[in-house]
Amino acid sequence: MSYAFDGAGSRPAPVPGSATGPLPHLAQWIMLTSGWRRLLVSIAAGAVGALAMPPFGALPALVVSLSIAVWLIDGAATGRRGNRGAVLACAVIGWAWGFGYLTAGLWWLGSAFLVEADEFLWALPLGVIGLPAVLALFYAAGFALARVLWSQGPARIAALAVGISASEWLRGHLFTGFPWNTLGMALGQNLWLMQSASVIGLYGLTLLAVLIAAAPATLATGTTARGRYAPALAASAGLAAMALFGIVRLPPTATATVEGVRLRLVQPNLNQDAKFRPENRADIIDWYIGLSDRAAAPDRTGIADVTHVIWPESAFPFLIQRDPDSLARIAAAFPPGRQLITGAARAEEPLPNERPRFFNSILTISSGPKLGDIYDKVHLVPFGEYLPGPLDAALRAVGLRQFVSIPGGFTPGARSGQRLLDIAGLPPVVATICYEAIFPGEILPGYAPDGSSPVPGLILNVTNDAWFGDTPGPRQHFAQARLRAVEEGLPMVRDANTGISAVVDPYGRITASLPVGVEGILDADLPVRLPGRTVYAVLRDLPFAGMLAGLGLIALLVRRRIA
Repeated sequence: MSYAFDGAGSRPAPVPGSATGPLPHLAQWIMLTSGWRRLLVSIAAGAVGALAMPPFGALPALVVSLSIAVWLIDGAATGRRGNRGAVLACAVIGWAWGFGYLTAGLWWLGSAFLVEADEFLWALPLGVIGLPAVLALFYAAGFALARVLWSQGPARIAALAVGISASEWLRGHLFTGFPWNTLGMALGQNLWLMQSASVIGLYGLTLLAVLIAAAPATLATGTTARGRYAPALAASAGLAAMALFGIVRLPPTATATVEGVRLRLVQPNLNQDAKFRPENRADIIDWYIGLSDRAAAPDRTGIADVTHVIWPESAFPFLIQRDPDSLARIAAAFPPGRQLITGAARAEEPLPNERPRFFNSILTISSGPKLGDIYDKVHLVPFGEYLPGPLDAALRAVGLRQFVSIPGGFTPGARSGQRLLDIAGLPPVVATICYEAIFPGEILPGYAPDGSSPVPGLILNVTNDAWFGDTPGPRQHFAQARLRAVEEGLPMVRDANTGISAVVDPYGRITASLPVGVEGILDADLPVRLPGRTVYAVLRDLPFAGMLAGLGLIALLVRRRIA
């Protein structure tokens, strides 16, 4: 049996002659829950949705999760409390759903607190439970907005898509942003489906993911045969159209490669333990050089047989720029014409009466030794690389510091500064460090396609995921970085301390990779960029904004017509 309700949020009433069976009865039970049962159902539904994210990729889990969300909103408020009560009730449901989703998807953050457990173990609940609890407020706002637009019938699926998608965009931008496991990744990890990101980006995928995954809710609650089946059929058709677009867009042959470039990615698999200390600098440098010069094949014996060697983020527990002995050892190992590209902390000489500023950087080093172009990380990790300004003094007064032990924390690079690295033998390199690569639209800020800026040829991402061990975290990180290649139409070269290191072509196809927890080297050619620019690279989130506005208008008009 199906159920109807009025626009003001009264309790659902059975519709005679409508569908019967286990699914409608389950929907009724969920709609009629209240109090702590409703909260538990909401949290559980959100947690199930996390299974749609990498590395699991179970899209049906998101269907279950969002269908339950629709039924929860359907029955959220009594007529006695009115529309304001319904909006508040849906905000609570949204918070609980988001808390379940984020806790189940981000539990691996707790691993970072165990690296230096003697200092940070006490704060583990803040990362594993506290962060999801705060971020869930975005979903609270999204569910509340959905309820404002809610109406009887299929249009409420559009209302939910508008509310959640808008909240996901805000989560990715406000307070420095944290777009980790944005719901669009449910579609953005499949090679065919991810191709749509070249047009609508991650947030466009998010809107489609909610539309597609929530549509089956009407199978249990539609008041007519058309109302029951049309949304699910439309969702299936939309998913098929996305897959067809991906099939047509993907070329049948491998992407051509840049002539004269041979990359070697070094994945040292170093733990953040006592061996990784400044006093062990000579052993660390020797370890990197020995691994870099390892024979990869009978015809490839070491550094001399490649053009560029890449080391990961935070390769050294000391300032390599100020260590002439270590620079000399590197220079001796690199023949003329070979380039080292490495992540490293660097310090800027302070002005009088000022403390030095430290940067999380990418350095280029060649024989000589000669230091080349530098990129300083712009988008730092709050509490990981710095303490937020207003809280800095107070938090340090109680003995709290950021995870990376740098006096005063890292300083962000200038947002208006250089993003394109000039490295001999490579096309212009778009530099990203660690989680900078998960932010859609920020890969090329300020890039001018009118000829005044060099044409970028690849995205370089160096990272250190050793903090999170062999958990879903490094796999989620790679999947999100990979989607940037599709959005921008650029190949991506990603070097990670403990994996996943990979080369990805501009269609998101992985041409070479090393898994998590493996020590090794990866030799690969560099795929060429796509000719021209993708729609997303030109318009950014404008297509998403248009989709959001259109669906919001439809939901609003239907609600007003019914009211």
